[in-house]
Amino acid sequence: MDDGATDHRSLWFLNTHVTIRLSAQEGSDGISVLEHRASQGDSPPLHIHHDEDEIFHVLEGDVRYRVGDQERRAGAGETLLAPKGIPHTYRVESAEACMLTITRGEFENFIRAFGRPAEREGLPDPSGPPTPEQAEALARACRQFGIELVGPPLS
Repeated sequence: MDDGATDHRSLWFLNTHVTIRLSAQEGSDGISVLEHRASQGDSPPLHIHHDEDEIFHVLEGDVRYRVGDQERRAGAGETLLAPKGIPHTYRVESAEACMLTITRGEFENFIRAFGRPAEREGLPDPSGPPTPEQAEALARACRQFGIELVGPPLS
């Protein structure tokens, strides 16, 4: 597989670079493996996946996770589960981190719908917090793909 920036599997999603390592269409069980590269401080809003569990596996860096009312830090080689229906988020604590997410269902389609093709290797230029229009577009995409935003990012 070509990992180049022009590959349809290489996307910029908000301030992260997502590479689709295994697409749900490639197997019969609808499992996706996505690689996320993010910089220090990156944290999505607290959210709930209503249709799928989400497995995180840290490849590089230090990431703080919140799943339900529990927080823990994870480094390279560590794996954790965010069960469907449970609020969760993460925050990159090291200068940069790389992690895999493994899911079934529509999560890959959500990333494809809201992401944009990466223009080059590496992270997108930092864009800061989303504009009100971007926040509304994100909320709309979340609703479409069974994700509910329930709180702020980790600080």
